[in-house]
Amino acid sequence: MPVKIRLARHGAKKRPFYRIVVADSESPRDGRFLEIVGTYNPLKEPAEISFKQERLQYWMNQGAKPTDTVKSILKKEGFFANPS
Repeated sequence: MPVKIRLARHGAKKRPFYRIVVADSESPRDGRFLEIVGTYNPLKEPAEISFKQERLQYWMNQGAKPTDTVKSILKKEGFFANPS
């Protein structure tokens, strides 16, 4: 069961809001997940991003891989800059 850290889309039509979730790679995009570790709102200027750093680190230590999109969001927020 490979685990991914990815975005789950919520919100209304043409008004997206995303949750950063830890999910089994085989589950649907907006379906079953293991834990919500953050949020991403691209409609705010600048984009509003919040996440639980310690929970993200825990899941990555357990072998969860972030998708390319989540990796770029976390990189922008400086998650990979400070190894803790």
